[in-house]
Amino acid sequence: MRALAAGSLRRVWPQLMADFPEPVETQFGPAGLLRERIESGEACDLFASANLAHPQALLAAGRAQSVASFASNRLCLTLRSEVLRDDDDWRSVLIREDLRVATSTAGADPSGDYAQTLFTRMGDAGEAVRKRAIALVGGRSSAPVPAGRLAAEWIIQGGQAEVFIGYASYAATLREIAGLTVIDIPEPFNPRAEYGCAVMTAQGQRLADFLQSDRAKAILQNEGFLPGGAALTRPTKPNP
Repeated sequence: MRALAAGSLRRVWPQLMADFPEPVETQFGPAGLLRERIESGEACDLFASANLAHPQALLAAGRAQSVASFASNRLCLTLRSEVLRDDDDWRSVLIREDLRVATSTAGADPSGDYAQTLFTRMGDAGEAVRKRAIALVGGRSSAPVPAGRLAAEWIIQGGQAEVFIGYASYAATLREIAGLTVIDIPEPFNPRAEYGCAVMTAQGQRLADFLQSDRAKAILQNEGFLPGGAALTRPTKPNP
């Protein structure tokens, strides 16, 4: 069986596959770029995306057999601890013009798309942050994050930016790294990242069923993911 999976699943995927009874060859990457590969003819049995819109688009185009939501995520801020002021919160960190804010690449990587949604929800202040933000990972020409490193850690410790907007599923691990501080983003500003899988073949349905199982949900939630929504089995309009 062959799967294409969002890069944000890379750390939890081995735990999931350890409980799945069949061998699965998996390639990871930004979900938007993986979808383009499938649309260009690359074969896989299942596509696991960090944005439900990508599997839904494949379903609507008749390329996928069904779609299911299996997990969700949120965003958080990671920053270099030494730049944090006593009165800082998530909003003040983003609007401080002395701090460089990094994101993933919108359009190619859902993390970057969710960061853009965050800026929109911030109103005028967010528009100013949008103009300053730097897309450093997840794009077609982005430098690859070194193996075993998290994007936020690599970017901040490497001096490329002081703040990184990324997935909250990494928060527990990032909080254990010396010199980094993680700040939660409250609702209603924080967008919900809905993870979905597109079943491309009958074989892939078995993996999709497992990803929706109680065992898989427990593994995902132990790694910082949140529960997903209900299964979808028919074409629906992609999320905006």
